[in-house]
Amino acid sequence: MDHVVYLDHKAKELDLLEKGVKTMIIRGAMGRKIPYRKVEKGDWLYFIENMGDGLIKAVAEVSDVFNSEQMTREESVKFVDENQKLLRLDKKLYSRFAGKRYIVLIRVKNFKIIDSFRIDRSKYGNMDDWLPVGEIQSVKI
Repeated sequence: MDHVVYLDHKAKELDLLEKGVKTMIIRGAMGRKIPYRKVEKGDWLYFIENMGDGLIKAVAEVSDVFNSEQMTREESVKFVDENQKLLRLDKKLYSRFAGKRYIVLIRVKNFKIIDSFRIDRSKYGNMDDWLPVGEIQSVKI
């Protein structure tokens, strides 16, 4: 399955992935929301930055996925701390995810910058930062 994943532009997540210092993506919530249990090893992630240009700029393959069980705030913070070397979260992203009850960690490999393209988001909510699209060609404009 292909997924469109929004990265934080101000935190330079795309740059960190390109340089190879960041090799893990995190999502977290107080409940089980996407991408919880929706991402599998071998899936492809298409990256777009949250800066308003609407362009897919890079792709990577999922090499490993971890879906946590429900955690306490303390367990969640400790878990994020233990993975910070691969996550490379800035203070804003750290405070966004550390402490959430459910955490999804996605390790990536084969990251590459691609010729950018736009997607049709009309079937997805405005606030979604993770879009399980099936085949990327189905949303490519």
